[in-house]
Amino acid sequence: MTTLGVTGGIGSGKTTVCGFLEEKGARVFYADLEAKRLMQENADVRAAIVEAFGAAAYHEDDTLNREYLAEQVFGEAGRVERLNGIVHPHVFDAFEAAKERAADEGVSLLVHEAALLFEAGGDEHVDITAAVVAPEADRIAWVTARDDVSSGQVRARMQHQLSQEELRERADHVLENDGTLNDLRRKSAELYWAVTGGQ
Repeated sequence: MTTLGVTGGIGSGKTTVCGFLEEKGARVFYADLEAKRLMQENADVRAAIVEAFGAAAYHEDDTLNREYLAEQVFGEAGRVERLNGIVHPHVFDAFEAAKERAADEGVSLLVHEAALLFEAGGDEHVDITAAVVAPEADRIAWVTARDDVSSGQVRARMQHQLSQEELRERADHVLENDGTLNDLRRKSAELYWAVTGGQ
């Protein structure tokens, strides 16, 4: 079984690429979704978040207060790292469990999709890495439309991620998301065949 880490900055199209890889037969572990689940459901993670960022990190109905947490995390240096230090070890444990299940079930390609793959050390947990990059103006337009946030909020999040130049340097494969959706589908298929050898 091959493990592939797929990353890219906010709005780059990495989740779309992973969807195309799933169409080819890959199994995808969505690290960002797992992190959100852990922040909501894992008692140790919740307690550590409250200790680090205050009780307001959760609403009275016990749901995560995403707006408050984003303001806390993206407003001050070092706080993103603090939150990641709480959540990422649990995400990696979940990925290792997913890897064992996938191997037992005969999966040929397991994809680890993560926005902060390199920043969190996730590249050490996979065989091959791929980065999805896209023009900054397109990324900002996509995210402001998708998440109903301002362009300033998107740029603030971008500052906490590797630049596209750094991603190009560090990744084994780079997918340029600068064309149509069909172009990205074709590039995703090419990536699939490159990392699996057609298996």
